[in-house]
Amino acid sequence: MRKQSSTNLENEMLINGNCDMAYTLDLIGGRWKPSILWRLAYGALRYSDLRRSLPAVSERILILQLREMEADGLISRKVYPEVPPRVEYQLTEVGRSLEPVINVLTAWGSENRPGSERKTPRCPLLTII
Repeated sequence: MRKQSSTNLENEMLINGNCDMAYTLDLIGGRWKPSILWRLAYGALRYSDLRRSLPAVSERILILQLREMEADGLISRKVYPEVPPRVEYQLTEVGRSLEPVINVLTAWGSENRPGSERKTPRCPLLTII
């Protein structure tokens, strides 16, 4: 939990409130959010499939990132009333609108990664299941 009266939080709110680029980066920023968005761009995934496709992320962080993106309206969570419980995540319309942004960021990284001879986009941690 963040202190609500901190200078850091005030600065973040000021920047995100006045800069569209900063707002966008705040929504998709973080180590795992782009990877999660990339996977969900291919369709809805059950939590277990999403977890399996990101073996390096801890369960705690994955849940935290999913909750943040759900609160921001980028993804939706559907719980099926069955035993055992089944939970699926998918992109919302707002989340789908980020697909071109993710593609441009991937292409930019491919072209500008230091020491990279390769000019085709790559994401080795992004294993689509």
